[in-house]
Amino acid sequence: MRQQNFSFSQQTWQRLKKNKGALFGLIIIALAVFISLFGYLVAPDASPNADLQTVEIQAKKPGYTQLFLKIPNKKNMPVSWFTKLSSGAPEDFRYLPISSYHVKSDSLVVNKYVDEDTSVAQTYSINMLTGTNPENLLVKNIVTKKYYLGTDKFGRDILSRLIIGTKVSLSVGLIAVLISLILGIVLGALAGYYRGWVDEVIMWLVNITWSIPTLLLVFAITMALGKGFWQIFIAVGLTMWVSVARLIRGQVMALKELEYIQAAKALGLNDTRIIIKHILPNILGPVLVIAASNFATAIIIEAGLSFLGIGVQPPQPSWGLMIKENYNFIITHNAILALIPGLAIMLLVLAFNLLGNGLRDAVDVRSSS
Repeated sequence: MRQQNFSFSQQTWQRLKKNKGALFGLIIIALAVFISLFGYLVAPDASPNADLQTVEIQAKKPGYTQLFLKIPNKKNMPVSWFTKLSSGAPEDFRYLPISSYHVKSDSLVVNKYVDEDTSVAQTYSINMLTGTNPENLLVKNIVTKKYYLGTDKFGRDILSRLIIGTKVSLSVGLIAVLISLILGIVLGALAGYYRGWVDEVIMWLVNITWSIPTLLLVFAITMALGKGFWQIFIAVGLTMWVSVARLIRGQVMALKELEYIQAAKALGLNDTRIIIKHILPNILGPVLVIAASNFATAIIIEAGLSFLGIGVQPPQPSWGLMIKENYNFIITHNAILALIPGLAIMLLVLAFNLLGNGLRDAVDVRSSS
């Protein structure tokens, strides 16, 4: 049995590899997972939530470069490598945007950047900036930053917030799909296997939940649980289980009439073992397909809720929240600030839909034979 399962997995993978769309989706998802895990190590702004604000350079276009003077802050407590990987580390410097500078005796005179036409002269002690190494002033304290995707209305690096926001989208999708799969598989299997009043009660609950608009139901659950990061996981998951339950119910109803299930009953195996050991493993394919579809749906719902202000709360980055913060720029010369997170949502949702379609074809032996 173990060899047969392994062979089926190999055959499924071979069929999936032939589907270029599914392979493209899988590559995009793998890249998104990598970015979500190591985002703080690759993001230009590795501060917590990529929330380093420089209001003087707000709403700049992609490719903008700015000269900065690094001014030492009060030393922060050291953080572990794991903490830095998972939530970033506070900056030990304050970044002052400048347009020019020159050294005068033991002082550094800079022209602080205010806007394109305005600057203010300020003087800083070189010893205060560099400590005991004044010769390193121009090397370590004068830096140039390039904002590859521009800055938002608070002067934050959009590329960094886009990278860190990937974790939110994937986390919401993962937790929501797990919740929907657990509820949907349990209730759908019970309804399809036992039928009778159990089926009627569960299907009544499914129909009631199905009749309520998804966004309205999410609103109600979110208002009951409160706004926040974890609440949005639960709210989205509790709205997507009905499609899983309906699918599982139909699959179980079809499988329970087959001879090997009847033989298992005749041998005296209990219902729990029959469902878990003999029925559920044989409907893994449709479950994977609907899981990929629900993953894409969860990402869109989370983005919509964050855009409306009841999802992920600032300063935590979310693609939907980034659209909300920058959508006013759509009617100006800088519409790209709102379009970039929208394109990221579209690409990730497309990847999951392509993977779902590929899985559907790969696990359907009849269509691929």
